[in-house]
Amino acid sequence: MPDARILIVDDHRDTRYALESALAPLGHRLCCVAGGDEALKEVLRGRVGLVLLDVCMPDVSGLDVVRYLRRLEQTQHIPVVLLTGFGLDPALTSEAFALGVADLLPKPVDPGSLRTKVRYLYDAHQRRLALEREVRGLRALVEAGAAPAPAREGT
Repeated sequence: MPDARILIVDDHRDTRYALESALAPLGHRLCCVAGGDEALKEVLRGRVGLVLLDVCMPDVSGLDVVRYLRRLEQTQHIPVVLLTGFGLDPALTSEAFALGVADLLPKPVDPGSLRTKVRYLYDAHQRRLALEREVRGLRALVEAGAAPAPAREGT
């Protein structure tokens, strides 16, 4: 998934624009949607490598989106960064991390910190996917009876 997009989900257009502007210097493809239903559709279409997700939205909450993503094998490992404009209360923090979110950030978000977190999480996820592809390829070779040649030292 080398061309995986970063999905920005927030019901406020100004916030989507600010997040998009903050992440543009990373050079990744960005996709913005206004709600949880749209977010789920985008993720299920595939090629999403990270989700920035507002907690409080009118149709489907960010936590509900995360619950759904974690139930599906193809989406359960996509890194999700939740954003909240209501502060980091202990109940929200506990629930978010219990669902497996990568981070929970208060709004407004510092653009430099956001870029650093997103770069790290996106790259780590891409490396994980690459390793999974490599393992699947090696398993296929082993199952086909063609064990890979051992790596030679010094090459």
